[in-house]
Amino acid sequence: MRNRIIAAIAAAVLGCSGPVLAKVSPAEAERLKNDLTPVGAERAGNESGTIPAWTGGLASPPANWREGTVEINPFPEDEALYVITRDNLDQYRDILSDGHIQMLEQYGPEFFMPVYQTRRTAAFPEHVYEKFYQNALTAELLDNGNGVRDTIMTSPFPIPQNGLEAIWNHILRYRGEELSFRSASATPQRDGSFNPVVNQYDYFFAYSRPGAELEDIDNKIFYLKTETVAPSSLAGTITLVHETLDQVRSPRLAWRYDSGSRRLRRSPNLAYETDLPNSSSLRSVDQKDMYNGAPNQYDWELKGKRELIVPYNAYKLHDESVRPNDVIRPNHINQDLTRYELHRVWVVEAKRRTGISHIYDRRVYYIDEDSWQILATEEYNEAGELWRVSEAHNIVYYSVPVFWTTMEMTYDLKAQRYYIDGLDNGYPAYNFEPGYRGNEFTAAAARRAARR
Repeated sequence: MRNRIIAAIAAAVLGCSGPVLAKVSPAEAERLKNDLTPVGAERAGNESGTIPAWTGGLASPPANWREGTVEINPFPEDEALYVITRDNLDQYRDILSDGHIQMLEQYGPEFFMPVYQTRRTAAFPEHVYEKFYQNALTAELLDNGNGVRDTIMTSPFPIPQNGLEAIWNHILRYRGEELSFRSASATPQRDGSFNPVVNQYDYFFAYSRPGAELEDIDNKIFYLKTETVAPSSLAGTITLVHETLDQVRSPRLAWRYDSGSRRLRRSPNLAYETDLPNSSSLRSVDQKDMYNGAPNQYDWELKGKRELIVPYNAYKLHDESVRPNDVIRPNHINQDLTRYELHRVWVVEAKRRTGISHIYDRRVYYIDEDSWQILATEEYNEAGELWRVSEAHNIVYYSVPVFWTTMEMTYDLKAQRYYIDGLDNGYPAYNFEPGYRGNEFTAAAARRAARR
């Protein structure tokens, strides 16, 4: 088997029904203070030394960075150790995902992967690490697997036992408490031409607020309001989302204000396989943030861990001097701006459940052991063919600190086009302390904002 599994996991297959016990014993939880990091990663490096030990991540920003400014590259002297191309990929197949192998074969030599020194930069505040430990002792999946209980602030299962727990770790990972930023998305044509759509994003993470309790947040993970700024034909469009924890019991609430009709309407279908707005049908709603929403349409299997080449420490893509024209190319982004590293990732496979309608029959997720962030995915069609490949390019946002995406893209191998989100270059730095309150994210508040 080409994909080398380096850690087998018992009880790997878990559907979406039946009772499930998930919390670990106090003795097992103590591993988070010993051989495992606070988030559940292996603290030690690998035997060959190509993956170093975790020493706390990038918990302090570079000395020359200033609060309120865009993050700078903490490793400006780093140079690629080697470059994987279509011509030499056979040397690296054991550490490449099937998706990246296909990208190299289909789009080489223009698509290549510069591989740098592995730097385990993912870091979070100390109070978040404490919640990881507490969650490990108490968190459980609901009986149907569509929600969790006795957890708060961050990933519930730092020592996961199955695929559902691993995907919930991504869905509920810590991303700060609130956030305001502006960025653009685009769906380039085959020749590389594109028309960006610029949005203002405002988040309020109810689940991650200090002192929050699960029974007090009304089944909400976060509130999100987006407002389209450009082009003029879409400007003024507002989308409001209340992201719920158990989306089967209490589905996601969404509203959309169309500047043409000047009305705020409920959007009950903003979920699952629905086309993501402004994505030219190249990405589904549940691919936003690499995966979001209720997991009830798939059976989830934890395949184990792999050492894999993945996008990481994408400070070149995040650089404030870079512009969309520097990033976007025909078929894929400008690979000169990318950085890949060798990391250990959890491999989770999702197979569509019998009787469920979804455009993706099977999906594979590669989840960073140091952050629970999905770094890459593969989506397969009904015929079992690899259809789409997605990447998340991440950095540490210094002011929190938090490890999160700066740019995401989904490559459609059939259409030979792609969707890209997170073109934030040229806009102000992300603001993780805008001072929001929960009542600013009601439908009434959105309606008032739309009329201003």
